[in-house]
Amino acid sequence: MVFFQRYRHFCFTGLLAFVVSVASAQYSSHRVLINDGWRFHKGDPAGTNGLSYDVRPDVTDRNDNVVADSKPTEGVAVKAADTVLKKWILPSANRFIKDATKQHQRPAGNPGADVAFVQTNFNDSEWEKITLPHDWAINGPFYKEANAIVGGGMGRLPVQGIGWYRKKINITAADKNKSIYLDIDGAMSYTVVWCNGNLVGGWPYGYNSFRLDLTPYVKPGSDNQIAIRIDNPTNSARWYPGAGIYRNVWLTKVNPVHVAHWGTFITTKNVSAAAATIDLAVQIENKSTANQNIQVVTEVFLFDTKLKKKGAKVASFPAATIVATAGTNSKIGKSIILKNPLLWGPLPAQKPNLYIAVTHLLANGKVVDEYQTPFGIRSLTFDAEKGLFVNGKPVRFQGVNQHHDLGALGAAFNVRAAERQLEMLHEMGCNAIRLAHNPPAPELLELTDRMGFLVIDEIFDSWERKKTALDFHLIFPDWYEADTRSFIRRDRNHPSVIAWSYGNEVGEQYTADTGALVSKKLYNIVKEEDNTRPATASMNYAKPNMPFPAVMDMLSLNYQGEGIRDAPAYAHLRGIRTSPLYPAFHEKFPDKLIVSSETASALSTRGSYVFPVTSGNSAPVSDTTGGDPVNKYVSAYELYTAQFGASPDKVFASQDKHPFVAGEFVWSGWDYLGEPTPYYSARSSYSGIIDLAGFKKDRFYLYQSRWRSNLPMVHILPHWNWPDRIGQITPIHIFTSGDEVELFLNGRSLGKKKKAAYEYRLRWDDVLYEPGTVKAVAYKNGKKWAEETIQTTGAAAQLKLQADRTMIDADGYDLSFITVSVTDKNGATVPVANNNIGFSIEGVGEIVATDNGDPANLVSFASKEREAYFGFVLVIVRSKAGMPGVIKLKASAPGLTAAVVEIKTK
Repeated sequence: MVFFQRYRHFCFTGLLAFVVSVASAQYSSHRVLINDGWRFHKGDPAGTNGLSYDVRPDVTDRNDNVVADSKPTEGVAVKAADTVLKKWILPSANRFIKDATKQHQRPAGNPGADVAFVQTNFNDSEWEKITLPHDWAINGPFYKEANAIVGGGMGRLPVQGIGWYRKKINITAADKNKSIYLDIDGAMSYTVVWCNGNLVGGWPYGYNSFRLDLTPYVKPGSDNQIAIRIDNPTNSARWYPGAGIYRNVWLTKVNPVHVAHWGTFITTKNVSAAAATIDLAVQIENKSTANQNIQVVTEVFLFDTKLKKKGAKVASFPAATIVATAGTNSKIGKSIILKNPLLWGPLPAQKPNLYIAVTHLLANGKVVDEYQTPFGIRSLTFDAEKGLFVNGKPVRFQGVNQHHDLGALGAAFNVRAAERQLEMLHEMGCNAIRLAHNPPAPELLELTDRMGFLVIDEIFDSWERKKTALDFHLIFPDWYEADTRSFIRRDRNHPSVIAWSYGNEVGEQYTADTGALVSKKLYNIVKEEDNTRPATASMNYAKPNMPFPAVMDMLSLNYQGEGIRDAPAYAHLRGIRTSPLYPAFHEKFPDKLIVSSETASALSTRGSYVFPVTSGNSAPVSDTTGGDPVNKYVSAYELYTAQFGASPDKVFASQDKHPFVAGEFVWSGWDYLGEPTPYYSARSSYSGIIDLAGFKKDRFYLYQSRWRSNLPMVHILPHWNWPDRIGQITPIHIFTSGDEVELFLNGRSLGKKKKAAYEYRLRWDDVLYEPGTVKAVAYKNGKKWAEETIQTTGAAAQLKLQADRTMIDADGYDLSFITVSVTDKNGATVPVANNNIGFSIEGVGEIVATDNGDPANLVSFASKEREAYFGFVLVIVRSKAGMPGVIKLKASAPGLTAAVVEIKTK
């Protein structure tokens, strides 16, 4: 497919993916999850040397308390030493290096063979027994000191150091002639793998999935020892990266002739309700010593994502025969026209229908491999004036940015935890996710496929220039091609993925033609791997007249659309200063779609309100404006921002004044670990629309009022428990999908107000507080639309437990998220309650973590007691594998009536 830049819009068509929580989007029938039965140990054996991937520069300044849009700086070059493993690890990338002359030759030798931890006879029975996915740092303890080895930027958790994982895997005698692979979906970071004492290979980048070939090292008919070393440096990220093998691990056993890893690519074109053309490319790997005639047969079925199985057969690709050359990969392509296809499209206006293609390879009439590829049928059009069209229908990006951690669960991926996040974002009206700033767990994209989200899939936060001392810039020269190609191949069959982002706010924005050349190099790789989607890199500095934005298919602007530090309230701040640039970019690049890939970066802590309230519609938080440095609150009036940010109100107005902008991705959907602006001594961000525990901030309802304009809703803030403010000005703000509101205080009307042009909240800024009842009645087009009432509560008297699900699977992975509310005697949540609550559990489950959403709370997530934060606490309960039954969780606090909730497991 050619690139359509010269036209007013460009079209991309295509793709898919979803599978079960223990499978990937493209998988072999011989793929087994091996998450159970691992042993874990922190640290190398005494006296061990020479196991590092490479020499690292000395870190002389560990301070990561910097403004997020600070200028990246030139990387530090370090010469490799002979005593490191780099030369043995680099060949793991060869499959993704296009130019064979640039592929790596493995040196002779077997480094690490003499290390006790890799040897088959080492006794690891005293090591910790764990189940993957595993994040060794998440339970803390948090570093509280001022100059901690891991500071606020990376979440104050002990991610640093060396971790070892060991497990015996059984390779049966029947597997003697099989190819055996270890597939790791993600390990943080600098992974190195040994099998039976032999160095197999590894992968440095902690976010990419990768495969290693165990075949030369396994011994069929016996147990085989796997040893994995993880090396996680400090100062390697701008946020919490997690630590350890934090995603699934698989063992794949296949015949020597098989569909290659991520070896299918399905695209669709000429898509309509009447028909669609489906193109299938299959890559066949022949690991045997002889050429083989292989027949390729592929059938297409409907895919039931809830039941995780095939439905009715709908089509077959024409059978084809290919000579699979020994020791190489061979490629074959076929096409079909499917009548009356069920199209994949984003909710709520469209349906995320999915299919699955089942490919069989046959040799001499016998099936030698089966490979399944879920996919979706949809068309994409990116119009520079009208925005995105999916299946010919306009869709505005109502998106958020999401980091990869799952709050109190850390980086260890859990399908239910991710699903819960997406469910709440759907409730708000969100239809799109930008993955900031790295490839996600494969199962996350399976969820976005099934749940109908649009996704911008992103890979790098830095290239050659660095943001932190030990970030990706150290390995970029050797690994950028392999990481980029593997990233695209893994994810390109997901219909939810509608664009690739190969960089976020990279330092190369500042280096003119030199930086643009780096961008072009990455852009070309992306387009070689997939020319059906646009490729982009987000810009917070590059301007229309610079070479950097000319490279990409669509323009991804971070904060520049609404302006950076351009309003009077921001005039005293240092840093990037930019007037609103939507018009300038649109004039310079009239054929490129513009999207705001990061907007807002508004800050708040749920339930806290700081007085007085700014009279403007956007202001930077400080210790004297919107911030409380003692309690580390940021006012929940949702008007305060990071230094480079803007309130939602300002962003909405800027987008509405420039209708050619295709929409936005808010920074951020959920709070995340690390980057605790503005209070560096905290553990987690303040920018989420939803807090770290999953409780909605007031901002949730502001976005809902805009993104779900047909949903009758009205929301009042602040709460109405202010015994120390009687007679003082206590502003009341209203968020509503209506256009007019009448406000009542203790039955007295405070008047009606109607939204003016570019106004997104209604404000009563002169209300004098008196206890009692506040009621808001919203109207739309002159008719009553919605109403809400809040009132002053009584004293805290009892606890209330509410599980998000009271029936979960007894698989050892499934979770129930239980909200603990502190209420008065009438059952109303007390919005200022901070009682210390303890938890106990009986039955077939365990308490995994607790949280309350307070970004400054440094109590371990593993604690079984926690203070309420403005009335709420969260408890996360996990089932036990193979043990159906009942779980009873009890919550108690001094002076309050206790509460119990039951969860059944099946």
